[in-house]
Amino acid sequence: MSNPRNGDTTKPPCLPRNGLVKIPTPPNGLGSASITKGTPAVKNRLCQPSSVPAILSPALAHRSDLPIPSLASPLSLATLASVSSPPGASLVGLNTSEGSEQPSPERLPGSPSERQLAVDEKILNRLFWYFSACEKCVLAQVCKAWRRVLYQPKFWVGLTPVLHTKELYNVLPGGEKEFVSLQGFAVRGFDGFCLVGVSDLDICEFIDNYPLSKKGVKSMSLKRSTITDAGLEVMLEQMQGVVRLELSGCNDFTEAGLWSSLNARITALSVSDCINVADDAIAAISQLLPNLTELNLQAYHVTDTALAYFTAKQGYTTHTLRLNSCWEITNHGVVNMVHSLPNLSILSLSGCSKVTDDGVELVAENLRKLRSLDLSWCPRITDMALEYIACDLHKLEELVLDRCVRITDTGLSYLSTMSSLRSLYLRWCCQVQDFGLKHLLSMGSLRLLSLAGCPLLTTTGLSGLVQLQELEELELTNCPGATPELFKYFSQHLPCCMVIE
Repeated sequence: MSNPRNGDTTKPPCLPRNGLVKIPTPPNGLGSASITKGTPAVKNRLCQPSSVPAILSPALAHRSDLPIPSLASPLSLATLASVSSPPGASLVGLNTSEGSEQPSPERLPGSPSERQLAVDEKILNRLFWYFSACEKCVLAQVCKAWRRVLYQPKFWVGLTPVLHTKELYNVLPGGEKEFVSLQGFAVRGFDGFCLVGVSDLDICEFIDNYPLSKKGVKSMSLKRSTITDAGLEVMLEQMQGVVRLELSGCNDFTEAGLWSSLNARITALSVSDCINVADDAIAAISQLLPNLTELNLQAYHVTDTALAYFTAKQGYTTHTLRLNSCWEITNHGVVNMVHSLPNLSILSLSGCSKVTDDGVELVAENLRKLRSLDLSWCPRITDMALEYIACDLHKLEELVLDRCVRITDTGLSYLSTMSSLRSLYLRWCCQVQDFGLKHLLSMGSLRLLSLAGCPLLTTTGLSGLVQLQELEELELTNCPGATPELFKYFSQHLPCCMVIE
């Protein structure tokens, strides 16, 4: 159990933090959360410093699909925000603390017609889709009408609250601890949570206090937590709706706990940085999860033998397998995998440093349905592996080759024949040169290209990428050839492409 929270905080309402939107803890016992969504690029865009537009900006006022009449002087968000609840009003809970009265529509600034528009639910239901999750948390404080609209579950679909141990309890005047109210989360219909640093007792308290915990929670993630075999068993027994489970940095449960707690209803499982996970854990997963569709595994002690445990049922249902930093996996393990799971569409062997070109050949020949392949941090992969990929994986849409230091321009020439490839990651491929980029110019299907950290690329070579007119995202971070003049050139000739400096 964590230490009580001491003192009031003076943090601003929303703090971008590594792609997370932080909602501060109010003093009324309504908890706090971070909310995550989407890919890293999407998260970066989500958490840019807030520059909230006018509520009825000219761009929106003239949209034919929005029922918003234009105004001579639009009512700005800054104007309304200036009369929002004082610091400490709830961002998360259902009710604000006593004494923090929110303004009524009659007290809002502007003419009567402006005030009426500012609380018109039809307008607000359309308008609030234009704001990020961080901004919605702020907007919910403006007035009760805005909060009532924003607390509809449709505005929070796909977002996951992140609750830390110290944020789950309030300290009462007598020094006792009281679990926070989670009613605000229930109103918004959150069906997934990430709990950080929790114990068995914290999980039991969460189950008892969250109204939707028994049937309504579909996804649970536990990170850096001290959950034991007993806690894991109670959680999965009580929370009958959980079908997606993540355990990360949880070192107190054992393989015996997996045998006693895993339930056939689980379809997606992620286990990473858990020191007690080895081959027997994979045996439990294969025996107890016949409906498994997705398995993400980072385990340093899993060997080739474990990849032969999957059943015929899983061979039919499992479409996603991510083996990250499984250092003991070799080409023999790849043989077991391709025969056990022939229907994979997403495969990651990131950090499986013992896999060679022969292993990639096995993948290419046997997993023809692959749409995404991650070979990052595989130092033994060479251009030959790319030839196998180009020859056999005709449906491949995403290929990740980050830190594959033996990849050269010759390998890129093989990839240039792949008409289906939409995303190509070549971060820190230190042998790729300007000549290799010329091979990519014929790939009209490319939408995302990452060349971050490629030291041999020059400004001249990079400027040729303007021929990829369909490109939507280009990453040039830590690329010596990426100059301010080049970025200006891209802004003129690739206006629809987001260039990441």
